[in-house]
Amino acid sequence: MTHRKRAGQESTISVSHAQTAPEMGPSPESAHRPEVLAVADRLHSTAIHLLRRLRKQDVKTGEGPARLSALSVLVFGGPKTLGELAAAEQVKPPTMSRIVAGLARSRLVHVAYDPHDARRMSIRATAKGTRLLQKGREFRIDDLASNLDRLSPDELAALGKTVEILAELLRNWT
Repeated sequence: MTHRKRAGQESTISVSHAQTAPEMGPSPESAHRPEVLAVADRLHSTAIHLLRRLRKQDVKTGEGPARLSALSVLVFGGPKTLGELAAAEQVKPPTMSRIVAGLARSRLVHVAYDPHDARRMSIRATAKGTRLLQKGREFRIDDLASNLDRLSPDELAALGKTVEILAELLRNWT
């Protein structure tokens, strides 16, 4: 069991006997130590809340979250086909087609069609798209830094070490 306090109320969440849908397969949770599950639960929740707060800065870019996310894949991952971009964003190709059309109208991406197959396209971020995404990143980092400024030097050092641990964990993700 994991206990969480929120705004004066406490809720209990069972993390050791979660039910899973048949298509998701068996729950692997029973293979983990309770303290690992507790940290995973808190980290998951904290990461979501942090990103939600930082995402508020994205309004300043004038683009919506779906477009910014797709643009990020192109800026940091290079040119993609529509199918690759849809897969990276975990959406269906028709949805990604609408997102790309909006990005193209805003001149944030360039779409090049294959001369041999009009259905195949290569999508890449334009210089304008890259600048917009970098500006959005600056807004988020500035907002985060403003809040990190309130930490003591020891707390900031501990958080820095935690970030290093998480980065290493991501490099070795299975």
